[in-house]
Amino acid sequence: MTSRLQEKYKQEVMPALMNEFHYDNVMQVPKLEKIVINIAVGDAKENPKLLESAVHELTTIAGQKPVVINAKKSVANFKLRAGMPIATKVTLRGDKMYYFLDKLISVALPRVRDFRGISDTSFDGRGNYALGIKEQLIFPEINFDDIDEIRGMDIIIVTSAETDEEARAFLAHMGMPFKRREEN
Repeated sequence: MTSRLQEKYKQEVMPALMNEFHYDNVMQVPKLEKIVINIAVGDAKENPKLLESAVHELTTIAGQKPVVINAKKSVANFKLRAGMPIATKVTLRGDKMYYFLDKLISVALPRVRDFRGISDTSFDGRGNYALGIKEQLIFPEINFDDIDEIRGMDIIIVTSAETDEEARAFLAHMGMPFKRREEN
């Protein structure tokens, strides 16, 4: 069973991008490769329970168990030792990736306070998009009473697009609510 967003990609987005960029082959059309969600927990060095709750929340949001990331270097100013757990991340592929992106576009982003769209300038030059979210409460699975701290997260959308222009058009056709150019 395919997701609603996969059907939209096959039925509407692929033909629109074939016409817009004059691709010779269907395989040239940009597609989603993976989505990486990352939550950094800087206070985990004093309180390991914070990292456990971040892992639980990310599992709830993504539908997949995340991995715990350890510090690579020691930083004396931050009282951080190499090997200490400081973050958690999950990489979504396949059906889970499409379900998460559909939930992000249609449910979570409209729940952001004073939402007017997301910036269309956060591309990395290779067709990948980075999005920062300030609080995890925009996801409907998160219960306000169960959280101990409001955390932000980074969401990286990796596409097969060659350029930022192709990736911007691809994500716009998929339904990503970008701000209009005049508002930037």
